[in-house]
Amino acid sequence: MTAAPLMASEPRHVSEAKANNRELTRTATVVTSLAAGACAGALAKSTIAPLDRTKIHFQSSETPYSVRAALEFLKQSVRADGFTALWRGNSATMARIIPYAAIQFTAHEQWKRVLGVDTPAMAKQHKVRHLVAGSLAGVTSQSATYPLDLARARMAVTSASTYPTIADVFRKVATQEGLRTLYRGYPATVLGVVPYAGVSFFTYDTLKRKYFEYSGKQQSSVLNVVFGGAAGALGQTASYPLDIVRRRMQTAPRRPDGSYPYRNIPSAIRDVYRAEGWRGFFKGLSMNWVKGPVAVGISFATYDKIKTTLRELALTLQ
Repeated sequence: MTAAPLMASEPRHVSEAKANNRELTRTATVVTSLAAGACAGALAKSTIAPLDRTKIHFQSSETPYSVRAALEFLKQSVRADGFTALWRGNSATMARIIPYAAIQFTAHEQWKRVLGVDTPAMAKQHKVRHLVAGSLAGVTSQSATYPLDLARARMAVTSASTYPTIADVFRKVATQEGLRTLYRGYPATVLGVVPYAGVSFFTYDTLKRKYFEYSGKQQSSVLNVVFGGAAGALGQTASYPLDIVRRRMQTAPRRPDGSYPYRNIPSAIRDVYRAEGWRGFFKGLSMNWVKGPVAVGISFATYDKIKTTLRELALTLQ
């Protein structure tokens, strides 16, 4: 039996909730979410890849950050390796972000269902559970794709001759440093993703709900970009110090005696503070306020648009 089409008079998140709960099969819900999340992550990350590489460069070194220094780094990268150098490491980013975004968005929907906050009314009533659902989605996706994140960071801060491909990163790290190194910085990442993903998803969903309550209208794709940008700015600011720690632990070269400069999270925090003071934990944050909201805004808006389109198509095929 063919399900009724989504009502144009309803806000998108209400219509999608009805499609998820009564009209779409569980398999169709998961598949459309995975596909939309993969597309959203790929588009968002490709858009801001040059800025992402610049941010990682400053995060992983003691070089003082400034806008001029960031522009100089971009110029030197182009002079040394050509224009495509600005996207160096983006293949590793795509290898990670496609499964990461697909898992994160899908996990968020499933965690909201498990925690009983998969409708706007329940999310409004149980704000803490709504926040926790976003955090758990971030932990789920980060745990599944962490080695790919480490590979991306290594490729972003080295020359093309060091790690020509993502496969070379895994091979060299495994043979020269051991398999455990593929998860160096993982605890800092998990600690950072809890506030980041929780605040981002919570803020985005809340802004969409508040907009509908205030205007009675369905938000446009442009507004979704704006709401996603605001969510990204808040989420990344909350988690940025741990992002610094994560990058230092991921990219620090091994010493001749086989040890690493940063043995654990406390030692990394201590060393960064001694070398650069409290400002070292926020180095490059101003760039993140530019690239982060753009990436998150594009990601959320793209996800919503593609997911809605795929689910409307799925409904017509059922």
